[in-house]
Amino acid sequence: MARAYRGAITDDPHAGFGRPAKRSRPRTKDRPAYEDAEPGLVITVDRGRFRCLVGETTVTATKARSLGRTGVIVGDHVRIVGDTSGAAGTLARIVQVDERRTVLRRTADDDDPYERPIVANADQLAIVTALADPPPRPGMIDRILVAAYDGGLDPLLVFTKSDLASVADMEAIYAPLGLRMVTSEPGADLTALRELLAGRVSVFVGHSGVGKSTLVNALIPGVDRATGDVNEVTGRGRHTSTSAIALRLPFGGWVIDTPGVRSFGLSHVTIDSIIAAFPDLAELTADCPRGCTHEAGAIDCALDEAVAAGRLNAERLESFRRMEKAWR
Repeated sequence: MARAYRGAITDDPHAGFGRPAKRSRPRTKDRPAYEDAEPGLVITVDRGRFRCLVGETTVTATKARSLGRTGVIVGDHVRIVGDTSGAAGTLARIVQVDERRTVLRRTADDDDPYERPIVANADQLAIVTALADPPPRPGMIDRILVAAYDGGLDPLLVFTKSDLASVADMEAIYAPLGLRMVTSEPGADLTALRELLAGRVSVFVGHSGVGKSTLVNALIPGVDRATGDVNEVTGRGRHTSTSAIALRLPFGGWVIDTPGVRSFGLSHVTIDSIIAAFPDLAELTADCPRGCTHEAGAIDCALDEAVAAGRLNAERLESFRRMEKAWR
């Protein structure tokens, strides 16, 4: 028996049992305005769930589908709708991510073209390094410094375990860059560190086992961040923090504790972004030939000419180039 299918007569017995016809009415391009959305701060991320601070209430939220591929990271200022009571079992939605002032990024390694934002809207990067157990690695410090300058964050060197080794060698390496440095040891007075952190949003970054979480516990009594020891065989620290978390400091400001890192890829960084972080060097490089890499041995590099003329400290240039070499 013939069947009518989409206005046509056919003898096909299966006609009409295929996919339903597409809707002729197009989807609207209008999006909800979310006038009732509340401002929030993302304080940690765990398996697609975002813990956000809305006022003084901690809320669990998911990302709205309308955000698409827009990433949400710790430190983001967001807009939230839904149940923001913070009651057990409730789930709100993040519908907007505000423009970021700064972003700390890294890549998995130097061959990875995809940058991974770690923390948003911080203004200070505290590079936590043990003076012993595990020993300091200036190459890693240099790479994290590059990430700080590229991301627009002020670097701060925090040396721990000063009871086990002297800080003199590390101070000699980084003093020419004009970096702020502070040392600590178990039970030490942290007044100097508190003064540097007060009123700022600071990210703690460093190897596992260097004492980041120990410092956080000392700065924020009762927070009880997990701590770990250094592996006696490998000399490396064991991971104790599994995700970044933003914590309010009792004396004002925030600290963002991050998991320990063993590598810091910088494939997303450009030489211009590093130079821009040093106004005195940037001014001098204006006289460099086009395409100058500013590396040691670069032909007619204005930085070398400035050292020869006494307008630039040779140790400062050496420190800058060592950091630049670690990135390259």
